[in-house]
Amino acid sequence: MKTLSLKTAGPFLLLTFIYFIVGFLTTVNGQCQGPLKVAFLSDATTMRNSLTTLVSFAFFLGYLLNSSRTGRMLNQIGYKRTLMRSLLVMVGGLLFYTASAFCAEYVPCEGVAIHGDFVPFGYFVFLVGSFLMGTAAAMLQVVINPYIAAYPLPGTSAVQRMNFTCAVNSFGTTIAPLFVTGIMFAGVPLDNVQASQLTLPFILMTLCIVVTTMATRRLALPDIEGTRSASATASDGNTRSVWSFRNLKYGVITIFFYVGTEVSIGNNINLHAMELSDGGLNVSPALLATIYWGGFLIGRMVSASMKSVKPRPMLITVALGAIVLMTAAMLTENLWLLSAVGLFHSVMWSCVFTLAVDGLGEYTSRASGVFMMGVFGGAVFPVLQGMMADWIGAWQFTWTISLFCEFVLLWYGLRGYRK
Repeated sequence: MKTLSLKTAGPFLLLTFIYFIVGFLTTVNGQCQGPLKVAFLSDATTMRNSLTTLVSFAFFLGYLLNSSRTGRMLNQIGYKRTLMRSLLVMVGGLLFYTASAFCAEYVPCEGVAIHGDFVPFGYFVFLVGSFLMGTAAAMLQVVINPYIAAYPLPGTSAVQRMNFTCAVNSFGTTIAPLFVTGIMFAGVPLDNVQASQLTLPFILMTLCIVVTTMATRRLALPDIEGTRSASATASDGNTRSVWSFRNLKYGVITIFFYVGTEVSIGNNINLHAMELSDGGLNVSPALLATIYWGGFLIGRMVSASMKSVKPRPMLITVALGAIVLMTAAMLTENLWLLSAVGLFHSVMWSCVFTLAVDGLGEYTSRASGVFMMGVFGGAVFPVLQGMMADWIGAWQFTWTISLFCEFVLLWYGLRGYRK
């Protein structure tokens, strides 16, 4: 029996730390929407909310365009080389973030007019950075998820390793909102934020990722046999499309709606809070987002100890809870209730994924790559909500979009999961 040592646990700990970075920077990207709305789009009126939510759209577009491509790359060049390329893409995204701050500071009057709204070039540079960051996050998840699940860490099971890594990821998403408001814009009211304040934090984050990349390059990351899939075939020798599995097909559709509502609340709750603050109500955007993402951390830690609970009844239960809580939050415009939905969202991903790949056998690895494409919902629904907010002039009833997504999740638990 192997003994646990730094050499044995090194790859696991490094990949867990990188997964923390993925969660942290994903939420930092979303939480920058509010400050960027002030710093870059102060002269925009008719499309201000729509343009702001394009930050999330650009980020999750990276998932749609690069998830399956990364899966093919992983099969061809292995885990470590794919991981290195992913980290380099992340460095590139952070450099574009920094460049956007320089543009805002030194060429603030250069830009274009869109439907009468002036949009500076620095905003578009930030969108490119968001796309690269989303691409890096997608690439890293394609690498880390199967590696962590299969890594032979003594004294642990695959479920324990995944739960631990996801909990660390949730810790990153929980502290990110406080980092944005407490460190990046410390002591500065949101209505006075300057884009130049982004420069130093993004430079420091870039240096952190560069150091992590160098450490990854030096660390031995052994390949794991049996995890890099080839083309799967059925028992009769015929190749079958993964889309022919009903539970997977509807699972990808369901995860599209799930990530849509998850990101809509996580990123747009601060925009709604800013609207209420303008109306005289004292609501903290950072605290609301922290409570929402903190619910993920708590929910995942609790669910990890519930070994006898099956995914389908758990999905039905949390979907019903989210529907009730979100309806009450929308009707009363109580954002504290809305932030509590994170507790119900925490286990939805694992429930849908488990049901979607159930019974796929040798097709499971290919299905996992396809499944990640559904994350693109995080690009679509926040933008739709922003457009609806511009159309009706307020955020309160835009949450009907997220509420519809919750009903899709409930449907999958009741009928869509069937093989």
